[in-house]
Amino acid sequence: MRPALVVIVAYLLGSIPFGYLIVRAKQGADVRETGSGGTGATNVLRRAGKAASALTLVLDALKGAAAVWLARRLVGDDQTTGWLVAAAAIAVIIGHIFPVWLGFRGGKGVATGVGVFLSLAPIPLALAGVVFLLAVAATSYVSAGSIISAAAMPFFVWLQNAFMQPVPGFAPVMSVAVTGALLIIFAHRANIGRLIQGTENRIR
Repeated sequence: MRPALVVIVAYLLGSIPFGYLIVRAKQGADVRETGSGGTGATNVLRRAGKAASALTLVLDALKGAAAVWLARRLVGDDQTTGWLVAAAAIAVIIGHIFPVWLGFRGGKGVATGVGVFLSLAPIPLALAGVVFLLAVAATSYVSAGSIISAAAMPFFVWLQNAFMQPVPGFAPVMSVAVTGALLIIFAHRANIGRLIQGTENRIR
């Protein structure tokens, strides 16, 4: 029962739509009617400004970190802990992308993924952050930076484990990196279409 509870709690935590709630409170509007249609920080920036966007980014990242922390506290310390924490990490990202409270239409999962990997693998996260900044600087597309850095995350987890220092619970962490990357890329499918067509919104 406890493993199922861990995953359910993580999903419900991920489902808290901070960007939606912040824009609704500030403007009485649905942030999903703007830009890419997501609830994340980039879309909040377009609708409600920098302060609201920054708050959304922090809160979305915190729920990712909180899900990992809660999972570790709830499952204790045994041979299955790593996989249960991995399941919670994946569940919180799924919750953000497919929130039950908003008809399963949420954000892209990037900030929540940042919170997850801040807890699980900070070195690969830092490397992916550099890739994100370089990609955005080169293309002026936040979506391109998000997609490329998410896709690079499994490589950086492997790189640390192979050449820097062992990643604690390498197999579960790698499973989160691969699954998280696939989820984030899937959530950006409309952005990918717009990138191909040349109609994606650039940062200004």
